[in-house]
Amino acid sequence: MCHNADMSADQSAPLKAQLQADLTAAIKSRNELTASTLRMVLTAVTNEEVSGKEVRVLSDDDILTVLTREAKKRRESVTAYTEADRPELADRENAEWEVISGYLPAQLNDAEIAAIVNAAVATVTGTGVTGGAAIGAVMKIVQPQVKGRADGGIVATMVKSALG
Repeated sequence: MCHNADMSADQSAPLKAQLQADLTAAIKSRNELTASTLRMVLTAVTNEEVSGKEVRVLSDDDILTVLTREAKKRRESVTAYTEADRPELADRENAEWEVISGYLPAQLNDAEIAAIVNAAVATVTGTGVTGGAAIGAVMKIVQPQVKGRADGGIVATMVKSALG
């Protein structure tokens, strides 16, 4: 896998090239945690590239989606391992999450999310759309603004409460 990834680095997104360069640096510095985490992330990116009917090169935005999904998996695993009283596994997943989160944009706080949601709600309520259609319309406005910077569940909850 690494050989093919190195060959395609010239034509891939800058974020993928950065991940590959950081993997090389982690291997050289014998940082096992970072190296194994970046290998998993790059495998997820490659799997995404080859899924579907034809192979495609992911944009930085697509790679951020993969990174967000991988970070979410780690957060969920930390919760599951903590509840199962497996602190050593929870610590490993948390450490992997920290490596992945270093490649994600800064997360929005609740006040910033609320401001984006309220602006979108004001836009949609002026159109007379109500119910489930209003939730969908607001989410369509909000999602591009918060993508990769806020948990989707939190955003959806805020949208539903704002439409109340």
